[in-house]
Amino acid sequence: MAFWILVCLGLYVFNVYLAGAMLFARIGLVTYTGPRDALPDDSKYRARALKAANNFAESLPVFLALGLLALIVPETDLALAELGAMVFVLARVVYIPVYVAGLPFIRSIVYSVGALGLIAMLIALL
Repeated sequence: MAFWILVCLGLYVFNVYLAGAMLFARIGLVTYTGPRDALPDDSKYRARALKAANNFAESLPVFLALGLLALIVPETDLALAELGAMVFVLARVVYIPVYVAGLPFIRSIVYSVGALGLIAMLIALL
């Protein structure tokens, strides 16, 4: 379980910095490292990367809580909890590029698969 928690945290950091990297590529080093008083409007891809990061930030506390509870609650079905964690993390690996690419129905399906992973983690605790 600790492995999937760490991978998820690393993926979250990647998602957050993806939007920053997109801004850096667009405005260059001097403007990026300056006060950024006058930035151009976000590109649609950067805006989507920011939205994906915000979405990740909303589900990350739930994932972390379920993952940590799975480690400390003695009656937890750890195999099911780890399977759910793996499904959630791998769905997020797919979700970020799908969201940035703007694939609406696929994005919803991938998000739902990740939600099923969270549900499996919850069931493992019961």
